[in-house]
Amino acid sequence: MILNAFFAALGQMTDPRFRRVLLLGIALTLALLIAVSAVFVWLLGGWVGEQTTLPFIGEVTWLNDLVGWGSALLLAVLSTFLMVPVASAMTSMFLDTVAQAVEDEHYPNLPAAHSVPFGDALRDTINFLGVLIGANILALIVYLILIVTVVLAPAAPFVFWGLNGFLLGREYFTLAAMRRVGRTEAKRLRSRHILTIWMAGFLMAIPLSVPLLNLVIPILGAATFTHLFHLLTQPARRG
Repeated sequence: MILNAFFAALGQMTDPRFRRVLLLGIALTLALLIAVSAVFVWLLGGWVGEQTTLPFIGEVTWLNDLVGWGSALLLAVLSTFLMVPVASAMTSMFLDTVAQAVEDEHYPNLPAAHSVPFGDALRDTINFLGVLIGANILALIVYLILIVTVVLAPAAPFVFWGLNGFLLGREYFTLAAMRRVGRTEAKRLRSRHILTIWMAGFLMAIPLSVPLLNLVIPILGAATFTHLFHLLTQPARRG
């Protein structure tokens, strides 16, 4: 079932609506990361000031530049690490477009879906973004511990895939189901099929480790979980 949903989604990746959501998601992600980086560097620069007095050294004027470049480098690393979670959250705001494209192509006889108000979609996106970033920052500590341990280093990718697979699967399935059955029933279905959803999310999370390809995964995931929702609920609808 999961592979059927995945390959059906993969076969539709050339859909113009998919490309539009992909470009919007990347543009918003880059804009958000650049804005946060600029504000962070500006705040640090203001805190350090043009001149700083150091013990045993006296007044220095180069510390502001050092902090600026150091914080910029740190944010570049963090932005690379957080690019996928942020892109996934941004894409979730446009999931309705992806889901509708999937249903138009594969489930043309369905009645019109319930449109999720933009305010609700924005709120869900912000909540999802907070959870993704918070969980991945905490997981980064776990990754570092595993890598330092050396013996446990091979487990680090599985922690990443398992965590992001669970979060992506949980969110994307809920958003796909909400369009058809509402928030309450979507959560019930998610609880009922949580292992299947997690396995599908794990499959989506594996390519997140591949640069550039990882930017396409949120779109592929949104389409996959739309298929998965219909595959899981078709017997009930027929009954």
